[in-house]
Amino acid sequence: MTENTQALWAQSAQQFQDALADNWAKTFQSFQNMDLGGLAAGLPTSPASAPNVHFSQDKLQALQEQYLKDASALWTNSLQGTAPPKDKRFAAQAWSANPVAAFSASAYLLNARTLMGMAEAVEGDAKTRARIRFAVEQWMAASAPSNFLAFNADAQQKAIESKGESIAKGLQNMLHDMQQGHVSMTDESLFEVGKNVATTEGAVVFENELFQLIEYKPLTAKVYEKPFLLVPPCINKFYILDLQPENSLIRYAVAQGHRTFVVSWRNPDATLAHKTWDNYVEDAAIKAIAVTQEITGAKAINALGFCVGGTILGAALAVLAARGEKPVASATFLTALLDFTDTGILDVFIDEAFVKYREQEMGKGGLLKGQDLASTFSFLRPNDLVWNYVVGNYLKGETPPPFDLLYWNSDSTNLPGPFYAWYLRNTYLENKLCKPGKVTVCGQKIDFRKLDLPVYIYGSREDHIVPIGGAYASTQHLPGKKRFVMGASGHIAGVINPPAAKKRSHWLREDGKFPATQADWQAGATEHAGSWWTDWANWLQSHAGKQIAAPKAYGKGKYKAIEAAPGRYVKAKA
Repeated sequence: MTENTQALWAQSAQQFQDALADNWAKTFQSFQNMDLGGLAAGLPTSPASAPNVHFSQDKLQALQEQYLKDASALWTNSLQGTAPPKDKRFAAQAWSANPVAAFSASAYLLNARTLMGMAEAVEGDAKTRARIRFAVEQWMAASAPSNFLAFNADAQQKAIESKGESIAKGLQNMLHDMQQGHVSMTDESLFEVGKNVATTEGAVVFENELFQLIEYKPLTAKVYEKPFLLVPPCINKFYILDLQPENSLIRYAVAQGHRTFVVSWRNPDATLAHKTWDNYVEDAAIKAIAVTQEITGAKAINALGFCVGGTILGAALAVLAARGEKPVASATFLTALLDFTDTGILDVFIDEAFVKYREQEMGKGGLLKGQDLASTFSFLRPNDLVWNYVVGNYLKGETPPPFDLLYWNSDSTNLPGPFYAWYLRNTYLENKLCKPGKVTVCGQKIDFRKLDLPVYIYGSREDHIVPIGGAYASTQHLPGKKRFVMGASGHIAGVINPPAAKKRSHWLREDGKFPATQADWQAGATEHAGSWWTDWANWLQSHAGKQIAAPKAYGKGKYKAIEAAPGRYVKAKA
């Protein structure tokens, strides 16, 4: 190397170090000036102003030193043509084959780590720090170079190889999604409710303005004398429990010999914009229990509530107990919250200002649009459920493959504004349901201590919507004989895990102890391979009574078959 070259290299190195320091200063300033309320565009964040951010100086200094070290290494490695760090967004060979693209990907990942480090260095209460982390995650997910055609080497290569057809197809996909109002996660044209999803045979035997009650055709010559009622969440459609015959929890229950009924919620329109939490408890859950009893002639039934359906079922049982009625012999709660102390990532949205805003907006009437709700849940996992499809659909012009679960995920439902506003305040914000006598539902003070029936409580270990600690917390409020099981995976995959698939595992504790925390419970639990369904089936059978001849027809008396399952209500689009 000549003296001139050495001098030029030294000058370049110094300029690079100066640029790093300047970039750090700008990054730090940008972080301080972030509009944290506006980063997650389209999400129901609080209208309150962003918090005043202060940092731990020790953490900040360490972060700065690490940033300068990593950035210097990045520059050195880029000169050697090193591939970007492992990240599935940049996994295609086109990224490593293009030095500029590889460097931009690596620089982005370095900046992402640094910004997340800054979020961790923020001093403040836990909720403020969680909100800042969430906002930074949204910002970094949105700003990835893979999201832009000008920087996405893989999309550029596909455009060249297809002679521009991928770009034309991407524009068509974008126009299509703009017309339908949401990003396509699957080829929705390949699915139809009642044809290739929600196909378990049955009939609607009752309906009112809030729900249809579906009775399913027995698959066994005999059924248990106590019928089985499922109350799914009203924030999405019931057929998550009946996607395909091989993974249908509904069909599984029918095949086990249970006379099975399911609540199919109506997708609310303007005519239901005034409906309240009390309406959903009294006119839906309690009514479904009563109709199931009338049709079957059973003195008591077994019931299951999934997610928000579990919260509604718990409230309904507490109302009935306050009235001196006990029509349910046993209850199953799947990934459901009765105690809202631990609500996970959703807590970042909830504060007094946000709840008041929603109350003023729709507390007296109105609808929470299904797409708003669906967007919220998608942005909880932005890389997997948003930007992944933006890149594939629009930049690469791909048609996403058929997937029944993602079809269901896109089939959104509205919520009545008064129902939603009440739910926000009394559960997520003030957590009143689990506090004896603190909240009134259907004219009755709610007290879960009166629910002395046997319960089966399930929680998913990686659930980001109903954290495992939140699901477990129900054990501390229900006084009856309890069985708690923890399954692997998340909110949906953990629940929809049929035994035949031989996937995942679950944890049980047989000593009958329910310590104060889920972590303490798990310390005494044993892992078992495969699905939790078989354990639940054995438990439910023990509470189902004797076997009797299966009915030959749907309904009974005034409750006659109205139409074939899955009915009209589930087919209504938001």
